[in-house]
Amino acid sequence: MSVSSSEALCPYRLVLEHVTSRWGVLVLTELLNRPYRFSELRRAISALGSRGVSEKMLTQTLQTLERDGLVHRDARPVIPPRVDYSLTDLGREAAEQVKALAAWTQQRMDEVERARRAYDGARAAS
Repeated sequence: MSVSSSEALCPYRLVLEHVTSRWGVLVLTELLNRPYRFSELRRAISALGSRGVSEKMLTQTLQTLERDGLVHRDARPVIPPRVDYSLTDLGREAAEQVKALAAWTQQRMDEVERARRAYDGARAAS
C-alpha cells in the first residue's frame, strides 16, 4: 500500500480521522464491551440508533482500524469460517479516549444548544 503525501506529512491527523470518523467511533466504543463477530458488530452498531452501517463501510472501517493497529482480526480456520474482532491494547486506549469525549459531549449538550441558539439569534438579527 503506498503512502499518500498527506499521510507522510501529517500521519497523526489521518489516524485521528480514522478514530473520530462516524463509524470509527462506534466500532471502537462497541468493541470496548467485548469481541464481536462481523454480523454481531453490525447489529450492535445499528442498535445504537444510527441508520445502520453497510457491510462495505464496516469492512472498510475495520480494515483501516486494523491497519492502524487498533483492531485485531482473528480468523479461525473452521467451517463455517469464524472471524472475531477485538481491540488491541492501543485500540483500547484510543477507545477510552473517544468514549470520554462522547461522554463530555453528552454532558455539555445543554450548553452547546444554548450557544447555538444565541449564535442563530444573532445571525438572524443581522
